[in-house]
Amino acid sequence: MSYNLHREIETLKKSLLTLCTLVEESVQKAIVACLSLDDKLAQAVVDDDDEIDRCEVEMEEECLKILALHQPVATDLRYIVAAMKINNDLERIGDSAVNIAERVLYMSRRPLVRLPGDLMTMTETVRLMLRKCLDAFVTMDVHLAYEVWYMDDTVDETHRNNYKTVQDRVYECPEDIDGLINFLSVSRNLERIADLTTNIAEDIIYLLEGKVVRHRINGKTRSGPTVP
Repeated sequence: MSYNLHREIETLKKSLLTLCTLVEESVQKAIVACLSLDDKLAQAVVDDDDEIDRCEVEMEEECLKILALHQPVATDLRYIVAAMKINNDLERIGDSAVNIAERVLYMSRRPLVRLPGDLMTMTETVRLMLRKCLDAFVTMDVHLAYEVWYMDDTVDETHRNNYKTVQDRVYECPEDIDGLINFLSVSRNLERIADLTTNIAEDIIYLLEGKVVRHRINGKTRSGPTVP
């Protein structure tokens, strides 16, 4: 690797870590705002999204510049390709956090509705997935990435249960339909964050092992290590 290429990849890593931090903070704020219906915190999530968007655009431009100027190969090329995909998924996670915050802003101005399902457990699982995923990227720990990958099924199942619960509640309490729809939107965006976090975990696995694990058998591939 040439000195200039090495320097630019190191700069790229720092930029990606900065974006990771911004996105994690945005998701954390959105979750707290959702659980407490804190409209000020929700508005902060919406306001901070411009910074995430700016970082994402700069990261993509940097990746394209490195590809054009240095034509990297092997491990360097794999890192840059993974960085571009992770960059895009982080920005989309930020968008989902904004969607949750906007639902909070709406619900905070409406009569309180007893929300169904276990939102607390779902938010904690999503938060843990994102934390583990970012730790896996920082430490280049493939086992952490696989843990995240396996956790996605739990969030998917919770969202399906929330959908069924909302269906039942709509018939029982039609006057709560507005709040129930907003609850379902929050659940869907949490599930989306988990999906995007899983995408990043898959990119980390590809980066470290050169293995594509997107194709699954009965939910998960048999090729990954067993996670306790």
